[in-house]
Amino acid sequence: MFYKVHGRLRHHAAGAFRRALLDGTIALQEPDGPEIIMSMKRAVLLETGEVEWSEVCYCQIPLHHERATVYDLYFDNLTTEVVKGYEEHEGQPFMDYLQRLPAPKIE
Repeated sequence: MFYKVHGRLRHHAAGAFRRALLDGTIALQEPDGPEIIMSMKRAVLLETGEVEWSEVCYCQIPLHHERATVYDLYFDNLTTEVVKGYEEHEGQPFMDYLQRLPAPKIE
């Protein structure tokens, strides 16, 4: 099914999320890593501070695996709504926003 997803980014974890998106960590995750990457490329930052995107998921519980492995680490208040297909969303491109953040300190 296709879902419209909303969530509030945990800003203290944004740098780590950016790193995981760009360094291949998430992309290599099976079975949903490539879909997560593409979803974040579709995502936008809304004026409310929420992030909105569309994503396909075949779990009985929407985004069950994605939440357990990625999204619940970086987002709060995640909600899903069934939609007919991928949607375009109005707002600031989320990946552009992440790129402008200061680089996280590597410990």
